[in-house]
Amino acid sequence: MTKIVFMGTPAFSAPILSMLVEEGYEVAAVVTQPDRPVGRKKVMTPPPVKEQAVLHGIEVLQPEKLKGSAEWERLQEINPDLIVTAAFGQLLPQEVLDLPRLGAINVHASLLPKYRGGAPIHQAVIDGEPTTGVTIMYMEKKLDAGDIISQVELPIEDTDTTGTLFDKLSAAGRELLKQTLPSIVAGTNPRTAQDEQQVTFARNISREQERLDWTKAARDLWNQVRGLSPWPGAYTTFQGTVVKIWSATPVRGKSGAAPGEIINSSGVFQVQTGDGNALEIQELQPAGKKKLSIEEFLRGVGQSYRVGDKFE
Repeated sequence: MTKIVFMGTPAFSAPILSMLVEEGYEVAAVVTQPDRPVGRKKVMTPPPVKEQAVLHGIEVLQPEKLKGSAEWERLQEINPDLIVTAAFGQLLPQEVLDLPRLGAINVHASLLPKYRGGAPIHQAVIDGEPTTGVTIMYMEKKLDAGDIISQVELPIEDTDTTGTLFDKLSAAGRELLKQTLPSIVAGTNPRTAQDEQQVTFARNISREQERLDWTKAARDLWNQVRGLSPWPGAYTTFQGTVVKIWSATPVRGKSGAAPGEIINSSGVFQVQTGDGNALEIQELQPAGKKKLSIEEFLRGVGQSYRVGDKFE
């Protein structure tokens, strides 16, 4: 039986781990990130992959850094045939990549060579891509640069956010890995080098990327809002305070209004953008408040946001 070590951390990875167990593969250990404090009360919380591993009775290793750790020594003792990673969150040292006889493979949430890096789902939505997908690839020390084994493409719908795509791509990755693994174990799988001329990157989202620039086109801002929902959230400022925008739609604007200017607050809430159109906001969160539907907002704190006022 092929002995696998699985490495992953968020909810994206948990169904992929479950598939390996359900298909009868020997998952000798799971490597995931350490428990982290979550929420205002900083409650120490295990990663979703750890919870899934415990459910299946699989040994869990949680190194801060794998290289030179006790967990690395344990991996050498296990001596896996194959390492499977999915959103693990750490770069693997060369000695780890060289350990398994069948190599180390990664389930990556983009159509490589586009969107190498840690935020491929966010970036695809922010950039207004019509499609995205999942790539299964061999790992090498250079970030997401290994040979491609298999891919599957998915459309990005207008109704999609990073959250909905996260779930769709997790399910697609689970199914693609299920289909691909037998050929990897048998040594019959294809492998195709990535075209370096087509490489783009999706670095982890920065605070600067979260801020809305009202001089941009309405559709670009809409994509940004969708791409940052449900985390970390797009934001703007109003009279010096932060306002998060969670849901919005591009609509026709008002001639002569300045970008960022509130142009309608009667039943709907619309903000002028830089291309002559506007962003109609459906859900937002003023500083210190909970998320509010636009109806809740306009009945309450939104009464102090008047037509002609500006977001910055």
